Amino acid sequence: MSKTSSIFNNPQPKKVVKKAYKSKKKFIKSYGDDTNKDYKISFKEIPTLDFINASNIVFGEQNQEFDKKALIVGNIRMGFGHYRISIAMASAARALGYKPYWLDLASFDATGSKMIRKQNDMYSLASRISQKSKLFNKLVWEPLNSEGFKKISYNAKDQANSELLVPIFRNIPKDIPYIATHVWPSQGAIHAGMTHVVNAIPDNWPMGLHLSEGAIHTVQTPFAYFGYKTLRGFDKKPLNGIPEDQLKMVGCFIDHELLVDLEGDNKRRKARISNGKPLRILMTVGGAGAGFDMFLSMVRHLLPYVKEKKVALFINFGDHLNVYEKMIKKVNVETKNFFNEYAKLKELVKDIKEGDAEGIYCIYNKDIFEAVYSTNLLMPVTDLLVTKPSELAYYPIPKLFMRHIGGHEVYGAVNGQENGDSTPECPTKKEANEMLDRVINDKELIPHLCDRIDELKKQGHYNGAYECVKLAVGK
Repeated sequence: MSKTSSIFNNPQPKKVVKKAYKSKKKFIKSYGDDTNKDYKISFKEIPTLDFINASNIVFGEQNQEFDKKALIVGNIRMGFGHYRISIAMASAARALGYKPYWLDLASFDATGSKMIRKQNDMYSLASRISQKSKLFNKLVWEPLNSEGFKKISYNAKDQANSELLVPIFRNIPKDIPYIATHVWPSQGAIHAGMTHVVNAIPDNWPMGLHLSEGAIHTVQTPFAYFGYKTLRGFDKKPLNGIPEDQLKMVGCFIDHELLVDLEGDNKRRKARISNGKPLRILMTVGGAGAGFDMFLSMVRHLLPYVKEKKVALFINFGDHLNVYEKMIKKVNVETKNFFNEYAKLKELVKDIKEGDAEGIYCIYNKDIFEAVYSTNLLMPVTDLLVTKPSELAYYPIPKLFMRHIGGHEVYGAVNGQENGDSTPECPTKKEANEMLDRVINDKELIPHLCDRIDELKKQGHYNGAYECVKLAVGK
C-alpha cells in the first residue's frame, strides 16, 4: 500500500487518495514529467558557511563523489526558518566530525522543485493577506494553520506530490545519513529509497503536515512527542500513532556555535545590565513583511530609549531591502547600515562582544545565507531577541514574542513561556510595547531569563541538532 493510501496503518479514504494524485498530475501537466531524467550531482562551496565546511548540492555535467563521512541536510527555502534549522544541523554535523552537504530541493530546474516553489508562493501570499485582512485571518488562515494542516488526510496530498522529488535523488547514494528540516525533503528522500532519514519537525503543534512514514521523526518538546505518539486530533476517529522506533524527543535544534560559549554570553549580558549599559535588542523582520505594523510600532516606541542610550537596537531585514525602505519612510532616524557588508558585520560583532554598542544598526544581505546567519552572529552579543514565535522560539537567548503568524506558532510561545526563557506572546501593539517597557526598566528580568537558559543547557534542552545527527548516522 502506498504512503498516500495509508500512513502508519491508517488507511485514507479513496476520495482523499484520488484528490492527492490529481494534485500530482496537475503539477506534471504544468511543469513536465522528469521521471526518467538523469540529474548529475555536483558540489559548490558555500562561502558564508565556510566555518562548517558545508557544500551545496547542485546539478552538474557529471557526478562527483561524496565524502566518506558525508551527511546531507535536505531543506527548502520557505521563509528563513527551515534554512536556519538546516544550518544548525550542518553545524552539529561538523562538530561531531561529519562533512555536511546542503540540498535545497526548491533550488533546482526540476519538476519537483517547481512544485515546491509554487506552493511556497501560495503560502507566502496567504500569509501576507492574513496580516492585511482580519476576516481572512480569522476564517481561513488561523484555522488552516492550526486545524487544517493537522488532519492526517492533508498528508496524503503531500505524499503524492513529493513523489515528484525522486529524480533529484537518482545519483545520491541511498545510505548517506540524511536530515530533513521540512517534511517534503523527508518524504522525497523516503520515496527515493534513502535509508537513514531523520525528519526534524520544526513546530510544537503536532500536524499531519509533518508526517513522513519511514523516517525517524524528531521533535523538540514533550508536547509534540505526545501529539505524534498518539496522533490525537488528527482525525475524527482514533488513529494508530507513530511507533517508538520512528519518533524521538531530542531537544531544541541549535547550532554548535551558539552553544559552545553560551554561559559566557549570558554572563556578559548580566554584566552589561549591572553596569548600566544600553540593553541590546535584536529584531528580526519576516521576509514577507508579515507583522510589519506591530514591528513598526515597537521601533517607534523604542526610539526615546535609543536616544537616552538605554537601548541599542539591531534590526536584521534579511534579504528584503524593501522592508527597510518601507520602515525608513515611516520613521526618519539615523541608522548605522550594514548592507551587503557581511565581513564588516562580523567585525562589529567582534568589537561589541566586550565593547560598547549604541544607536540603531540595520542589516541587509542579498545573499540568503548571509541574510539568515546575520541573526546567528548577533544573538550571542545581544540581550533580547524580539521575534514572532516561529523557529526562533527555541533558541537560547532571552526572547520577547510578538504576535504569531499562523495558529501553529502559538504553541512555540507557550513552550518558551513554560520553559522560562521568554516572555509570553504579546498579541497587540499595546501589549508588546508594555512588555518592552517592562524588560528595559526591570533590571532583574533579563538576568533571570539568562539563568534559566543556563539551567536548560545543563539539562541538554538545546542538544536536539546533535541528537538528530547521531540518529541519522545510526548512533
